[in-house]
Amino acid sequence: MAQLRIALAQTNPVVGDITGNAEMLVEWTRRAAERNAHLVAFPEMFLTGYPPEDLVLRSSFVEASTSALTAAAERLAAEGLGDLPVIVGYLDRAGLTPRVGQPKGAPLDAAALLHRGRVISKSAKHHLPNYGVFDEHRYFVRGDRLPIFRLHGIDVAVAICEDLWQDGGPVSVVGEVGAGLLVVLNGSPYEMNKDDVRLELCARRAREAGCTIAYVNLVGGQDELVFDGDSLIVSPTGELIARAAQFTEELLVADLDLPEGTGEPGEVRVDARDGTVITVERFTISAEPVAPYEPEPARIAERLDDLAEVYQALVLGTRDYVTKNGFRSVILGLSGGIDSALTATIAVDALGPSRVHAVLMPSRYSSEHSIIDAEELVRRQGINAVTVPITGIMEAFEKEISLHGLAAENLQARIRGMILMSLSNEHGHLVLTTGNKSELATGYSTLYGDSAGGFAPIKDVLKTMVWRLAEWRNAQPPGPPPIPENSITKEPSAELRPGQRDTDSLPPYHVLDPLLRDYVERDMGRDELIAAGHDPELVTRVIRMVDRAEYKRRQYPPGPKITPKNFGRDRRLPLTNRWRERLA
Repeated sequence: MAQLRIALAQTNPVVGDITGNAEMLVEWTRRAAERNAHLVAFPEMFLTGYPPEDLVLRSSFVEASTSALTAAAERLAAEGLGDLPVIVGYLDRAGLTPRVGQPKGAPLDAAALLHRGRVISKSAKHHLPNYGVFDEHRYFVRGDRLPIFRLHGIDVAVAICEDLWQDGGPVSVVGEVGAGLLVVLNGSPYEMNKDDVRLELCARRAREAGCTIAYVNLVGGQDELVFDGDSLIVSPTGELIARAAQFTEELLVADLDLPEGTGEPGEVRVDARDGTVITVERFTISAEPVAPYEPEPARIAERLDDLAEVYQALVLGTRDYVTKNGFRSVILGLSGGIDSALTATIAVDALGPSRVHAVLMPSRYSSEHSIIDAEELVRRQGINAVTVPITGIMEAFEKEISLHGLAAENLQARIRGMILMSLSNEHGHLVLTTGNKSELATGYSTLYGDSAGGFAPIKDVLKTMVWRLAEWRNAQPPGPPPIPENSITKEPSAELRPGQRDTDSLPPYHVLDPLLRDYVERDMGRDELIAAGHDPELVTRVIRMVDRAEYKRRQYPPGPKITPKNFGRDRRLPLTNRWRERLA
């Protein structure tokens, strides 16, 4: 057996900031060198940020990526870091002859090995995911090479993200030809309970390949996606060796005992057991094992509980959207209800109270307790707040135009939206909308009213989860609970007419949310929903509400994805659409 100290750079690059990401590469490689690492690995598409979407179809963007890769290798050597091998994800091109159906320029989701000032190996993702939030057949062509390099006597293979999730391909080939370590670069976005699935997957693939797997993942928010890190290392028997924290940058360093390599240098074509052939490229960096040394204790970070995990995803997604887009502050309407209270709390935890601005906009229908609850939250959290009563503005509208029923209710929401957007324009705040997934699903929102804004922190959070998150957050130390208890316990109401309650328009949330989860996230049809135990009349009613509101959701701001299927990248339905589930 031979020893190897590996460093996994669980980092937060910014899409399109190739120069800044290259700087980060040098800085984190330096940190790995200071820890006496023998190898450092960065996540998938690190140099460009991930996912870059249609930017990969621009030749200028691909050229910037490949140029930055070469420059980074040279700079690492110039700064005395060249002897430390670096594996990093970047964007390349395959150089194929253009043909119909092939992405423009034949881009590659690629990985490179940098050493002593040069790019000494390149490969690309073999399996291209095309489900959920992924559109990689649109963007990339498949890689067909597997590098295996000998480092300090140990054979190290490299694969990328989806190559681990699918049968066959690089994992199968590694199992066939042998390697002591498989390093997998990942851009694996968060969703609830995925950390459990991820660990089981890595353990299973390690057993299949008969080698240790080092899994390095991105961390940070990118539009709707949140990457949770959770980088880890598992042994050939599937035992967890080391694990990084969730939702934070970290250099995970681990000392591994690995078998010495026996493969001969050169190239060989191997059946990948997925209908393709992969060319294995073996070469040597250093043949001799390192002198024996005292290993450091491996770190296995404590896992967050389910609610803590979701909450941290919302905080990180909000923080990165605000900061990566250059906003100094955020603004939101504060009603005293649970949705705006939780949104404000997420914003404060993400940015600090000085960067959060709230506007209280009571109307003639606002209850006294709602105003008191909103003022109490402002006091507890120390955020900036201003009160703008809207009764006079409503009366000015009513003097000029005659509105009744729903149109009159929506006027209040649109006045509030106009006030928030005006203050945003005046002061440069990003407007946070406060709607939850239950409301978005059923269309229980006002277009150009409460839907007006730039980011929606709880867009993918069902109402019942909103309450659970608020209660969880109130129980966290230090300090007093940030959310007034009355905001959590009182019956929810939009307060757009006298005595209004949400249940006037919607089923009780504890009944509605399980049905929405089955219809929206699991794509069950009417018969399946009824067979699952949902009330037939309620199924008919809710399906109609959800289908009718598609045009509203299309115009809603982005927000962090936490479920298997969010409203956005995950779920794409035509607006002009006459298909209806059979409802009778």
